[in-house]
Amino acid sequence: MGSLKQLIFLALILLLCPQRSQARTLGAVDQTMRQRYEQWMARYGRVYGSDLEKEKRFQIFKENAIRIDDFSQANEKPFKLALNKFADLTNEEFKSTYNRYKEHICSPQESFKYENITTVPSTMDWRKKGAVTPIKNQQQCGEYKVSELLPNCSRTLIDRVQNFAGCCWAFSAVAAVEGIHQISTGKLVSLSEQELVDCDIHGVDQGCQGGWMDSAFQFVKSHGLTTEASYPYKGVDGKCNIKEEANAAVHITGYQDVPANSETSLLKAAANQPVSVAIDAGDFNFQFYSSGVFTGPCGTELDHGVAVVGYGTDTDGTKYWLVKNSWGAEWGEQGYIRMQRDVSAKEGLCGIAMKASYPTA
Repeated sequence: MGSLKQLIFLALILLLCPQRSQARTLGAVDQTMRQRYEQWMARYGRVYGSDLEKEKRFQIFKENAIRIDDFSQANEKPFKLALNKFADLTNEEFKSTYNRYKEHICSPQESFKYENITTVPSTMDWRKKGAVTPIKNQQQCGEYKVSELLPNCSRTLIDRVQNFAGCCWAFSAVAAVEGIHQISTGKLVSLSEQELVDCDIHGVDQGCQGGWMDSAFQFVKSHGLTTEASYPYKGVDGKCNIKEEANAAVHITGYQDVPANSETSLLKAAANQPVSVAIDAGDFNFQFYSSGVFTGPCGTELDHGVAVVGYGTDTDGTKYWLVKNSWGAEWGEQGYIRMQRDVSAKEGLCGIAMKASYPTA
């Protein structure tokens, strides 16, 4: 009987020890994740209104970190992901907060001035030609005003009250106007997105609530646009400063749409000036893009305005668009993303060829 009891005891130990070992391992993994979370909070200055909110955001951070780690270990894509300032946001929160391009039916264009171009350079980088200002940061347009009104509220409530605002459309349009002005005059001037947010509000464009690049070009044609220094970005819907609005530093004669669903036409335009484009930037991989040529997946539900400021071919032969974003220099490749070019879909990757346009000098 004694030996039978010993056998039963040993069997119980064998059954229980792996569970205890597993529990210890899971506990260590969770502790490591919490250390990563605290380091991330310190890096980005993240502060929460309560321990409950902090814990909720940790769980989101943890899920995002695990997905990014799994993606990195698989190593199946030509691009990389990394934890960034969006790491405590779910993908739905991210899409609603930062992507506020308002898709609009384009009016028929009488001409596309680059239509008859037959030869373009194999590569183009308008940054090297001095036609691109440094990366800007649209932030969470509208958040600060609501934070002032509701100083004791959690970030989740603030996001809900501000109706998930964004003004990517203004940054996209301004990048294109800055480009054509430099090409025409030789002078690179940083222009005011805030003027568009505050003053271009009598049509499709509605400041932090979203807008459309063509409508912004129409505003600049009618009113001109002042400099960033004269009318600095505040990231809130404000009252139009009539004095600064009248102090235009740049004018354009109008704008044209690139023929839809044609990467060939987009290439012709991008070879001659920076171009405003709308893309579907809502995928998890786009949210945490870090480097390399982005190949998707992504759809064609256009929700974000950016600017094509060049194109080229990667060392492995993959063709790409060089795209300027407005999420700060810490996102992506110092604020830029290279997106695969010449894909099989006529819309282009993430719909980049669907709604492209550019200002005319």
